[in-house]
Amino acid sequence: MTTWDSLYAHRAIRMRASEIRELLKLLDRPDVISFAGGIPDAALFPSEAFKEAYAEILGGPEAAKALQYGVSEGSLRLRNWIAGHMQRLGVSCRPENILVTSGSQQGLDYIGKLFLNEGDTALVQWPTYLGALQAFNAYQPRYDRLDPGTNRTAQDFLVKAGQAGGTVKFAYLSPDFANPTGLSLDLDERQKLLSLAGELDCAVIEDSPYESLRYDGEPLAPLLALDCEASGGIENTRTLFCGSFSKTLSPGLRLGWICAASSVISRLVLIKQASDLNSPVLNQEAMARVAEGIFETQIGKLRSVYKTRRDAMLAALERHMPRGTSWSWPDGGMFVWVELPEGIDAGSLLARSVETAKVAFVPGRAFYPDGGGANTLRLSFSCAGEDRIEEGISRLGALISETVTSMR
Repeated sequence: MTTWDSLYAHRAIRMRASEIRELLKLLDRPDVISFAGGIPDAALFPSEAFKEAYAEILGGPEAAKALQYGVSEGSLRLRNWIAGHMQRLGVSCRPENILVTSGSQQGLDYIGKLFLNEGDTALVQWPTYLGALQAFNAYQPRYDRLDPGTNRTAQDFLVKAGQAGGTVKFAYLSPDFANPTGLSLDLDERQKLLSLAGELDCAVIEDSPYESLRYDGEPLAPLLALDCEASGGIENTRTLFCGSFSKTLSPGLRLGWICAASSVISRLVLIKQASDLNSPVLNQEAMARVAEGIFETQIGKLRSVYKTRRDAMLAALERHMPRGTSWSWPDGGMFVWVELPEGIDAGSLLARSVETAKVAFVPGRAFYPDGGGANTLRLSFSCAGEDRIEEGISRLGALISETVTSMR
């Protein structure tokens, strides 16, 4: 019998199953109220628009082209729409600055492959997006804590990176409604981050799948837009913007993009060619038509529904959580981050919650590169109606109160 473990590459040791993907299985259990999956509500997908788009493509002269291989950079029609979208966000760019990826997750993997040598340092927030850690882990980096609100110096980062035998390659973060915390960077923090990256001479990876889902406050310029303004144009920037259609139009089509200087895009295209040649042309052509026709209307619908659910969750937390519990107040996105009273382990709490309270969430430990955050958890409000949110948070609050009492 083959001893497979002895044949795997060293990098495979750091590959771990996603706790979130496992928890998504709970969505099939009607008896469990799930706040676990950070996924859009399928009832809000623009199904008719996609049905019409596919029918138009497959019923017309473009069918053969859509069913054929395509260029690795992505469909020109879709890249033109994305470039226009980025321009509306304040980023002056062309299709040559866009690479279409099979979801933004693929983009993160490509970025890790392009930038990271074993032992190099990736700066990430504490906590940070689990999918980014999974994408980067295969390239064996070390992680250092990125907090744009502190006065930690570039020299401090460089010294610690050098002691580990590498250098700082990039700072990764979601500046708008981050997964898992729901929090955003203010303008001053964005500018400080770009300044720090300049001192470190490293890249900035701006992961922004929730940018369109703002419910309160005025939109802030993306890091890439600020970088363009400061450096004189996108070709002089150090920021890579990762966007996605998964949270706005459809995750099932698996389409995202990277927007960056064309010299970086050309390198990423080589990785794409070696990986999957191109993202499905048919899906790209359908996405382009739907985005051209209904993107703003769809965003308006999502904002209205998700804002109501966010407000319901925040109000329910106020009513039902015991003293000593705190949570974030996101201006957008899909998540609320909860800190439990000290001494409560969210992983152990989850097992009891699913069994007795019939409520699911994501323990926070998975989002910490160092395995910390035992007393934290993530709640998603995107897929539960107001009544289910009220009932679920009520049950969860009662369980947490019971746990606090038992610890005394």
